Order: sequence, then C-alpha cells, then structure tokens
Amino acid sequence: MKEKIDRLLAEVHSFSTENAETLEQFRIRFLGRKGHLQELFDEFKLLSADQKRDAGQLLNVLKNAAQDKLNTLKQTLEAGQVIAASDTDLSKPVNFIEVGSRHPLSLVRNEIIKIFSRLGFSVNEGPEIEDDWHNFTALNFAPNHPAREMQDTFFVEKNPDIVLRTHTSNAQIRMMEKTQPPIRALFPGRVYRNEAISARAHCFFHQVEGLYVDKNVSFADLKQTLLYFAKEMFDADTKIRLRPSYFPFTEPSAEMDISCNLCGGKGCGFCKYTGWVEILGCGMVDPNVLENCCIDSKVYSGYAFGMGIERITNLKYQVKDLRMFSENDLRFLRQFESAG
Repeated sequence: MKEKIDRLLAEVHSFSTENAETLEQFRIRFLGRKGHLQELFDEFKLLSADQKRDAGQLLNVLKNAAQDKLNTLKQTLEAGQVIAASDTDLSKPVNFIEVGSRHPLSLVRNEIIKIFSRLGFSVNEGPEIEDDWHNFTALNFAPNHPAREMQDTFFVEKNPDIVLRTHTSNAQIRMMEKTQPPIRALFPGRVYRNEAISARAHCFFHQVEGLYVDKNVSFADLKQTLLYFAKEMFDADTKIRLRPSYFPFTEPSAEMDISCNLCGGKGCGFCKYTGWVEILGCGMVDPNVLENCCIDSKVYSGYAFGMGIERITNLKYQVKDLRMFSENDLRFLRQFESAG
C-alpha cells in the first residue's frame, strides 16, 4: 500500500492544468466516490492494527495534497476567467491620475497675501451679500451716487436695501465696527458689478483691499507700502506713479500706476505707449468713514487701497481676455501648472 500511495502522491504533485474539464477529471480520479482515495480507504479497513497506524498517516498526506492541489488550480482558473471577462488589455500602460493645479487667480491672490503678510497685514473676509450701510452709506457714498443705481449694482429684488457687494470695502467697515485701532488687514474676495461681459470687463471679479489705521499714519506710509508691493510682485526695477483721483471713502485719493513690466517703461502696445499701467486705487481713509465706525478721527488716521486680482494676473501672465478666468477651459488652465 505504501508504494501505491507514494506513486499517487508523486502524480498529485506533478499535476498541472489550465483547463477546467481536466481539473474536474483530476478531482473525480482522486477524490471522487470511486477514486483512488476511496479504494485505498477500502483496503485500509482490511489492515491489522499495527499496519493501520502508518498507513493512516500516509493516506491523510495524500488526501490533503490532492485537496490542496485542487483548490490552488481552481483559484488560478477562476482568476484567469475574471481577467478574460473584463476584456482588459494588460499590454496597455497604466492610466496615471493627472495632478491638478491652482487657478491663476488663486496663485496671484496667494502671492499678494504673502507679500503684505510680511508687513504685518492679517487676512479678513466679509459677506458677498451686503446691506446698504456696509456697502455704501458707511463708506461715505452720497445718496445720489451713481453706484447706487441699478445699472451699476446688482440689487436683491425683494429688498432694495440688500445688494451683491460692489467691493470688499464692506469687510473693512465690519472690521472697524468691531475692532479699535491699530488695524492692519487685507480683504480678498469676489465682488459684483452690473457690467456687460467682454474681454476687458465682467459682471463678477476679484479684489484685494488693504486697510491700515493707527495714530500718525501718513500718505508717505501708504506710498512706501505700495512701492514695496510693486517691487515684490513684479521686479526690483519697478517704479510707481501716484495720480490724483476721487473715491468717496478716501481723501486725498490716488490712482497708482507701475512702469510697464513688458517694455520696462519705454512704451509698447500693452501700456498704450505711455510706459505706465494702472493697477490700483488708494488714499487716506476719509474721517467720515472712521467716525461712522466709531473711531475718533482726531486721534487716528489711516490709509486704504484696493486692486483687482484679474488686473494683476493680466500684468503678470499677459492674459488679454478676462473671460478666460471663468470659462474653466483646461487648455488655458494647464498653462499655469508649473506656476503652482
């Protein structure tokens, strides 16, 4: 019996197949009711007690080997069927997950914040849906100011006192109402204007405004802060120019130009051959605005500035059409992957 078991055990170990029918024949031949193992167990019953001890161990080894071989080959065949059923071409390269990148407006917004944070400016935000007080009245807008008209501002129809904010200055008012000077903060966010959409304008865009209120703040402080920003944002050779202007919430007020970063101030089509490009508005906070926020204008003074992020992005990356920023065209956005 031992010789027969050894021969069958060798046959089990050497058996291999990739065919389900052949595997089933193997199962019947070894583990079926009329198979080799059943015949051996019938012979086992006729052995003496001493012979059964050794023969029983060998039979268990053969049975376990046959069952393990059956299970292993069955799993292999089933795995092959799953691959075939999925119709997968294993010769194809792996599909790599594309890594995303930051939007160009986010890149510029973060860079602006980083520059002013080195000067001690914190970041604050306010609501995009605002009331008349925080968006207009507290900022010294006259009752008949054009910005209050429907053609300039989006009003909520059910309540004419509620608007989509036209600037992030509303967040400045909210901060000054709750915080006594010194205040040094940035206010980034999305704003809305009732304008026709074109390559140079949109009904929504993004701003970053800044506010500094403390004792003895002067226009010279404002100028040096903005000069530092221009040099850090563009390059060390950038020059600035301040031109008198008017805003209801600052007095005196100014528009700030920088020397064209494309032609170095020599004049080109981008700067309309003037050598200068406007990037922001600024000025000293009007005393009425401070008083509206319960800040003593005889003790404190301050400056404020505001810039469009799209405008700065245009200058930095030479994007000529504002609509590209909101169209989610991957061909456009992928140009900024290395910048992120």
